Amino acid sequence: LKGIFEKLKLPGLLGMLLAGILLGPHLLNLISPEIIAVSPDLREIALIVILTRVGLSLDLKDLKQVGRPALMMCFIPATLEIMAVVVLAPIFLGISYIEAAIMGAILGAVSPVIIVPKMLHRMESGYGRKNSIPQLILAGASVDDIYGIVLFTSFLGMYAGESFSPLTLLRVPLSVFSGLALGVLVGLALTFFFKKLHIRDTVKVLLILGLSFLVMGLDSFINTHLPFSGLVAVIALSGTILKTYALLARRISGKFSKIWVAAELLLFVLLGAAVDINYIGGSGLALAAVIFAGLFCRACGVLISVSKTRLAWRERFF
Repeated sequence: LKGIFEKLKLPGLLGMLLAGILLGPHLLNLISPEIIAVSPDLREIALIVILTRVGLSLDLKDLKQVGRPALMMCFIPATLEIMAVVVLAPIFLGISYIEAAIMGAILGAVSPVIIVPKMLHRMESGYGRKNSIPQLILAGASVDDIYGIVLFTSFLGMYAGESFSPLTLLRVPLSVFSGLALGVLVGLALTFFFKKLHIRDTVKVLLILGLSFLVMGLDSFINTHLPFSGLVAVIALSGTILKTYALLARRISGKFSKIWVAAELLLFVLLGAAVDINYIGGSGLALAAVIFAGLFCRACGVLISVSKTRLAWRERFF
């Protein structure tokens, strides 16, 4: 299905998602229940692989070049999308404003596993290199996801009767900074270890993956004491290796690319298997209208974020 969709000039991931829906428990039920049970863990493994690839490919010089637009991309598109859903969902779907806010936070959070592979492909092909457009989108998507999660947690607390405090939004920068700090420290330790001991690149890849799993696993534990983003930490870990040991980063980046070929298939098929299409019929056109209105407002937010830069109109819409 992936190959068919790509020949039709459609994203291959749609084919993988469709395959998962067809093979999943809600239709043909051909995927083993044991695999479905561990699906969240397998999807997290795939996420770590792609985040590591980001760090091994994302040069700090490119991030400095995009500057202010990248910061605006972290918040403005998601905020406008959430606002659109909060306004329209109660009208079209008959839900409360707080329920609409929760829904908006879910829709507004960018999925790294969707954005990252496409932007890496753009970077490798050289598209948008002059204005560092893929790097701009990658940086925005990383923090955007944290922003969406923080808002979702806050709105969920309000739904349960808790009050919302503007100080809650401080969790976003704190999560980014603490994730960067831990990621850089682990990356420096790994670089020191790799330079002192000569071991095969395959073993280095396994060590990087193992420590990345550990960092992501510590996410929930650290968050009980301090706002922390495992997502940012994994990117910072591999990014530190690129900055301090570029020769190794270029060598092992190819190995992570090969791992991603299998991880991508696993991720999107299992993601499709988790979709219960029985809920689609009950929502119909009203839900589609809310989603598309939110996407339109997100697109407007992207234009606002980059409007004062030198980005060409041709490259804004790629």
